[in-house]
Amino acid sequence: MLPSPWHLFYQNREQIADGKNNKFVAFADVGAWVMGYFDGSHMKVWKWAQEYTLADHFFMGTFGGSFLNHQWLVCACTPLDPDAPASVRPTLDAQGNLVKKPGSPKSVLDGPVQLLDGRVTPDGYVVNTSQPPYQPSGIAPAPGNLDYADPTKHPVPPQTAKTIGDTLTAKSVSWVWYAGGWTAALADGRSDPKQKRTVIYARGADSPMFQPHHQPFNYFARFAPGTPDRAAHIKDEEEFLAAIDRGTLPQVAFFKPAGRYTEHPSYTDLMSGDEHIDMLLARLKKSPQWQHMAVIVTYDENGGFWDHMSPPSGTGWGDRWGPGTRVPTIIVSPYARHGYVDKTRYDTTSILKLISKRFDLEPLPGVRANAGDLTGAFDFGQ
Repeated sequence: MLPSPWHLFYQNREQIADGKNNKFVAFADVGAWVMGYFDGSHMKVWKWAQEYTLADHFFMGTFGGSFLNHQWLVCACTPLDPDAPASVRPTLDAQGNLVKKPGSPKSVLDGPVQLLDGRVTPDGYVVNTSQPPYQPSGIAPAPGNLDYADPTKHPVPPQTAKTIGDTLTAKSVSWVWYAGGWTAALADGRSDPKQKRTVIYARGADSPMFQPHHQPFNYFARFAPGTPDRAAHIKDEEEFLAAIDRGTLPQVAFFKPAGRYTEHPSYTDLMSGDEHIDMLLARLKKSPQWQHMAVIVTYDENGGFWDHMSPPSGTGWGDRWGPGTRVPTIIVSPYARHGYVDKTRYDTTSILKLISKRFDLEPLPGVRANAGDLTGAFDFGQ
């Protein structure tokens, strides 16, 4: 099984190196593993990409990993935690790069670089994996779990920024975030914190390997436990599958598979995720709603691996947060161009731009001005 390279905010920014993309080995913890590759031609998703549209200039919305890129998928924003303890904040130099620890190897040949990193920026933005304030969370439910003296008991405080959910609801557009393993993880999150939490961290064959930091709406006060919005808009994969088969999907549906199907290095594999995506796409194609459907399949981040194509930068594109490294994205729809490679520059916020355009929603301020809206992938004259 492959190791999992760093996919962290400051490291990814330094790996990209102002577009040179020449520091992926120097700022990794697994050496030249970041330069490996797979022959994807035997994978099922490859066949879907060949049949429909492959967007090969699609970049993850922000530098780093899954946590922050999920936030950018729903709000094009970076969460705030102004009261985060100093122990979880990095030490940066004058250029905004991480300072090396004393004794850090001078060359990657002598070992991985050692950095004074943290998950919250010096000015209080949360950029690396952090736990939600509500269950299911990697922080067990217990009195005083907002313990600011203990960084292991410091979840992200409830967020109040506007999300795509807010703008959809404001226009009475139906929508749901579906998550693999949600119901099981929620039940586990309510268990006695003294007991072993088997769902979130389990690695057995039957475990969904639920990842709390992949559930962005669980960080927002509007979707707190007990609220009508939570009940209406956050549901389990089983409900997603049932809605596909019945033809009762909402107008906008997000789906995040359980951890075991994310193709994440070190704790899962490519083939399981490939088969899961193929199953979902085949099921969607058989749905009574297929003739009115557009499906976007993408990845939250690059896993820490090198890519030769530099992210776009400059006015209307690059900002403090990204975009980060290129990720695969395919568009599957009766209206998608067939056998087409779309060269338009997109990033994660392009998905928000497409949804906002389709339903005439209030634009979210973080969506990048120059990001395409994905309409280049479609031929509505078909």
